[in-house]
Amino acid sequence: MEGQHELRQEMVVTQQKVVLRPHPHLFTRGIIAVLALTTPVFAVLYWLTIPDGGWPLVLGIHIAVIVATTLAVLAFFSTVIQLGPDGVRERGFFGRTVEVRPGAVGTVQLIDLYEGSTLDTQPQLFVTGTDGRVLIRMRGQFWAVEDMERVAEELDVPITRRTESMTLTELRRSSPELLYWFERFPHVGR
Repeated sequence: MEGQHELRQEMVVTQQKVVLRPHPHLFTRGIIAVLALTTPVFAVLYWLTIPDGGWPLVLGIHIAVIVATTLAVLAFFSTVIQLGPDGVRERGFFGRTVEVRPGAVGTVQLIDLYEGSTLDTQPQLFVTGTDGRVLIRMRGQFWAVEDMERVAEELDVPITRRTESMTLTELRRSSPELLYWFERFPHVGR
């Protein structure tokens, strides 16, 4: 009886999913930025339009900004990566869902990319399929390095680590297939 209880408990543990979320400070910074940008602008617009009667238009635009901000907040909180016994499931900011089974992974690469024209680097994890197509991309601006390591462990594929940091231009030349379409063209992403 006790052995059966241990087996049942082990089955429950192996079927649990681990949920990874983006850095929480991004939410705080985003809300502060929206408030810092919109509050003074709308205060001035209301001050200028209330005497003339044009304030309903300003109110409509203000409501539209609030709705857009609310949608962005909901999108942020629904952005997750779930690790489970059946693989990795990512739900991105724009709602796109990708499911990656361990057998479908070709490579997992961890690359430190320079940020713009600085000496600061950010890690980026690229999970590619057996066909070379990028399945999941985790950027250090949004995800912790520990989360990237957990995703790689879950997929049970060895991580290829570049020993030297790279610029976006170097990555564009060596592995353009890892980048988003707009990053492949140097003048479009600017």
